[in-house]
Order: sequence, then structure tokens, then C-alpha cells
Amino acid sequence: MDFEQRRARMVREQLEARGISDRRVLDAFKAVERHLFLEPGLRPDAYEDRPVPIGLGQTISQPYIVAYMAELLELAGSERVLELGAGSGYAAAILGRLAREVFAVELEPELCRRASAALEKAGTPNVRLREGDGLEGWPERAPFDRIMASAALSEVPPALLAQLRAGGWFLGPIGQGPSQRMTKIRRTGEGLETQTLAPVLFVPVRRRSSGGHA
Repeated sequence: MDFEQRRARMVREQLEARGISDRRVLDAFKAVERHLFLEPGLRPDAYEDRPVPIGLGQTISQPYIVAYMAELLELAGSERVLELGAGSGYAAAILGRLAREVFAVELEPELCRRASAALEKAGTPNVRLREGDGLEGWPERAPFDRIMASAALSEVPPALLAQLRAGGWFLGPIGQGPSQRMTKIRRTGEGLETQTLAPVLFVPVRRRSSGGHA
């Protein structure tokens, strides 16, 4: 079975069968070649129903999780999105199919280099990637309509939420270990509204001071 067939099966059995119904999200997963975001020796595992290691203690997330978050973002195509913890670059590539502009931040230089090369191969001209501490965001590119965290935060820094446009929202896992919950924080005219969603388990965010991955 070739990669295109595996990708089609992934969309059918891992996403549609579990309730992902946004047609734009499903089309993005059909279009983005997930194997490009893995080292050659791991590419046979690209379309399996599980996370796959990308080095430095990080993984490319299970396809369903990426799709679940992409659907929750409710992107129409006109939005500017910030992703924290780009890792392999795969989620940024998916978001690039759904939003007008994507700005992704990755702490680890090696992962950032690899992700940049993969994004170029995948053909994502509207995705910009830089090395940096994700929890600092990308203030010079703010405001954003959506901010998505691809690693678990114990809390969301107010300076990061300040980079949201009025009416925009943050989406990501909040908490530690088994207490993590997918969380949406919306910026309104009156302040911030928080909605707690499903339990999840992500690798924790790590700051530049600890030499880790955001």
C-alpha cells in the first residue's frame, strides 16, 4: 500500500469514523503528506493511529488529535493563526490549508530546521516558522484570530493572551499529567471566557531556560 492509499485510509478510519466531519479539515488531511514530516526510517509509521517520535523527546501527534484541534478552531480561511510548539511542522501544514496565515514557533533549533525543510517540501507558502520560546508568542505579528498550543501548559501567560484579537481564542491542553484538559479561552469585549473540554495527554511545554521544547 503506498502513502496516498495509507493517507486515504487514515482519513476514513481514524478521522471520519471518530466523528471528524468538517469537510475542510478532512480535505486538508487528505492533501498534506504526513510522511514528509518524519525521518526516512520512520515514514512507514506516518499514517498509523498513534504518535510517532521525532527526536529530542518529542512526537508528531496522533492524527486524530491534530484533526480534533483543527476542527475545534473553526477556521473559515480568513484567519491568522499562531501555533506554539511546531515540532515536526505537520500541524502547521494542516493549519496552512485552513487559515489565511500561520505563524509557528519551535524552541529546539534542530526540530525547527527539520520542520522548515518539511514545510518547504509540502508546499506551504502561507506558513512562517521561527525558532523561539512559544510562550512568548510572536508579538510583532500579533494580533491573531487563533492561538493553538501543541504542548501542555500549566497556565496561559497573560502576555500571550494579549496577542489575541478581540473575538479570537486560544486552544490547547492546560494542566499537568492526567489532569490535562483541552481548553478554549476566548477574548471578548468584557474579558476572557474559559471553556474546559475533553481530557487529553500531551508532552509538557518547556521554556528556553530549561533547554526544552515549546
